[in-house]
Amino acid sequence: MTEERRANMVLLGPPGAGKGTQAALLVKAYGLLHISTGDMLREAVSEGGPTGGELSSYMNTGKLVPDAIVTRTVIERMAKRDAEGGVILDGYPRTRPQAESLDSSLDASGRTLDVVLYFKTQDEVAIQRLSGRRVCKDCGKNYHITNMSSKKEGVCDICGGELYQREDDKPETVKNRLTVYEENTKDLIEYYRTKGLLQEVDGGLPAGELFNNIDALFKKDGLI
Repeated sequence: MTEERRANMVLLGPPGAGKGTQAALLVKAYGLLHISTGDMLREAVSEGGPTGGELSSYMNTGKLVPDAIVTRTVIERMAKRDAEGGVILDGYPRTRPQAESLDSSLDASGRTLDVVLYFKTQDEVAIQRLSGRRVCKDCGKNYHITNMSSKKEGVCDICGGELYQREDDKPETVKNRLTVYEENTKDLIEYYRTKGLLQEVDGGLPAGELFNNIDALFKKDGLI
């Protein structure tokens, strides 16, 4: 990416679509800053200041942080020096009102979104990926029973801890998560499609092949 070109993008897609894997590859390839909403909010709280104080009052009591405050936190994070080369927004916006708020705030700060990548993924693929995940009870390392299994079944390679399946990774729970995601994001996806920003990619592809497709897309559209 040239120094004068800043690509700002949003990643959309259901659980198990591979957004996290692709975000890591995009960061490595293009020098972008990956902004995960949860991490960003926790970082803002730890830094203090007016916004951090507001966030803390909500997060410490388990209350939902208002869209306006989350959007302001995103804009403030994007204004920092390490975001000058472009950012990947992951986990926000989640709804059309959030997207509209983000667009207004970006416009006011002189920035725009360049592309919204929608990882279109078959339910069967997402279920297979998530229901096969196993997590170490002791160190938290992730495994997958087919894609990245431990050397000894049920035992962590790193610390020898027991591997288990999280409740939200069980097939029936995953199906429900996918249904909820689809219902909650239909308007958001259509909003970005109407604005001409939405680019669909196949979330069911192997990670390397999918990244090559995204790379070709960016080069074709002059985003890098």
